[in-house]
Parts: sequence; structure tokens; C-alpha cells
Amino acid sequence: MTMDGEDGSTVVSLPLHIILFPILDELQHTDLSAAQTLRAAFSKVEQKNPGFSQDFVNGILKNKSPSVDLTESLLKLAAYDSEEYRITRREPEFTRLNEQARRLKLILARLPDEANDRPQFLQTIKDIASAIKDLLEAVNVVFKNNEAFRRPEHKRPFHKRKSAFFTSSKLFSESLKKYFKDGNIRHVYSCALQLVRDTNAILVLLKAIM
Repeated sequence: MTMDGEDGSTVVSLPLHIILFPILDELQHTDLSAAQTLRAAFSKVEQKNPGFSQDFVNGILKNKSPSVDLTESLLKLAAYDSEEYRITRREPEFTRLNEQARRLKLILARLPDEANDRPQFLQTIKDIASAIKDLLEAVNVVFKNNEAFRRPEHKRPFHKRKSAFFTSSKLFSESLKKYFKDGNIRHVYSCALQLVRDTNAILVLLKAIM
């Protein structure tokens, strides 16, 4: 397993994969060499300094569009189907895992648009809880059915990623309870975005192992 590639495929960064990479993909049509150079450079820097891509995008937004909330925007963009967070194996358990991860991210991405619609917001919260449960079941099936995870060098990081996902789920739930008391929706968005990141981290790890 390798987790230090310079093509961005092993880096978990929403700003890199759903904002910067699509821009560079467009640049490829006019200057392939420059696009590839920038892609490799951003990936390498993000690998060595996690969070660089987000700071970079945030810096541009503060200068050009200070009213844009990056956390909220990234959460909405979480529904973007990035190949970096898609397992290519065709066995049923991997297909289901991809589907459940995609479903969870799609539901989380709806939060900003439904925050002011209380009945729909409450239903979305229920949908998120169900999607978390379904994703964990899909992850467990993949773990159970593949011998690669019996190896200590794979088992340890897998359980670490799964534990991080559990923690994010709990923090998201706690942020909702707090929101219904103080109305701080920004904290809910931050926790939801972390849940997206930890979902993607599981996918990146499994993709690297398998």
C-alpha cells in the first residue's frame, strides 16, 4: 500500500480534488504541460503540508469574494463525484460501498440548502443517520470478505480510518444537538464536512490497499 503518491490520488483534500483539479483539467485543453506541472505541484505540496489547498482557495476567496463561505461551499460540492474517491473494483461489495459513500455525501451536501426548511432539515438528519449506518455496514462487508485486511499493515490503518469516521459521526450528532440550542449552523457544516473527509479517507485507503 502506498499513501504518498504525487498525482493526488492518495491525498484526501476536497479543495484539491473538486476545485483545483477540475480547473486544471480545463487548462489541459490549452496547455497540457502547464496543467500537468501544476497538478503535480499542488499534489506534492498538499501531501507535505495537508490543508495547503484549502488555505490557497480560501486566500483567493477572501481577496476576490469575501462573502463566500468556503466551508459551506465545500459541503455543497461534496456531492461532486470525484474519481479520486471512487473504488474501481467491480465486485458487489465494492459497488455497494461506492454507492453508500456517494449517498451519504449527497445527503450531507443538501444541508446548506435545507437549513431554513425545518421539516426537510429534520428529514435530512434522519437520512444522514441511515446513510452512516449503511456505509458502515458496507465497509464491514468489504473488510470481512477480503483477505488483504487480515494483514497487520492493512488492518491497523483500516481500523484507524474507521475509528476516525465514528468520531466524526459522533461530533456531527453533537453539533446538531448544539445547533438546536444556539442556532450555530456553521458548526454543523464544519462537522458535516469532516464526515465527508473521513468518508473519503476510507475510500482512499481501501483503493490503495485493493
